[in-house]
Amino acid sequence: MSTPARREITGFSNPTVKFLRSLRDKKIRRREKKFLVEGLRLLTDARETGRVPEILVKAGARDPHPLLDELEQAVLDGGGEIIETSSDILAKITGKENPQAVAGMFAEFDTSLATLRRDAAPIWMVAQALRDPGNLGTMLRTCDAVGAGGLILIDECADPFSVEAVRASMGAVFTCQIGQASWEAFSVWLRTGTGQLVAASLRDAQDYRTAPYRAPCFIMVGNESRGLPADYEDACDLRVTMPMRGRADSLNAAIAGAVLAYEVLHALER
Repeated sequence: MSTPARREITGFSNPTVKFLRSLRDKKIRRREKKFLVEGLRLLTDARETGRVPEILVKAGARDPHPLLDELEQAVLDGGGEIIETSSDILAKITGKENPQAVAGMFAEFDTSLATLRRDAAPIWMVAQALRDPGNLGTMLRTCDAVGAGGLILIDECADPFSVEAVRASMGAVFTCQIGQASWEAFSVWLRTGTGQLVAASLRDAQDYRTAPYRAPCFIMVGNESRGLPADYEDACDLRVTMPMRGRADSLNAAIAGAVLAYEVLHALER
């Protein structure tokens, strides 16, 4: 029996509500390869990149909005489903006391290295063992801002499809390529083509403002508390450092990546 294109859900125990709510769990997201996005702005960003949710959930008591009308039509045209429910049920799905008036369920993207086009841009960003979803989303936002090819996540990182990472990316999760791999797989992929691997480091490093960058430049930052493993740094073509004028000995990982990305962009455009 086919699923209706539009339906109303009024019960908290509805199986669809339970399924959508379960996508807040990383293990469930990975198994089902689905993820949630909240808010009309992010959903509109997704639509404008050609991606529409498979399921659109909206609170019944919402004000009319032309962007929501366009989104609903895109979902229907794509064979998706629109669910109207209460604000309380939407809060249960999203896990927020004051949820956005609309949320959508998307299919996860293919993040294998084989899908990446290294010639898409002169700059790429790489994060190793990044644990904070806010930092991950910020790095995606930086990728979009500098016109980077995308973000490659090495080893066990935060989930780029978590609600927190998607929200922090401000829509960049839909505009930037994302890759996920082990260090070993990434190293093989990188060395089978052109690419300079640059590490933000404190060990035997050059000043980031005078370093000899080459495109395509892969800018790598490490874990928020531990930084990069020594053998990862040793495998890099270039190690650079940024001066610390105060008491802090390092920058936040996402901030360091952003500062370095803009310097690399400036150097490559000279």
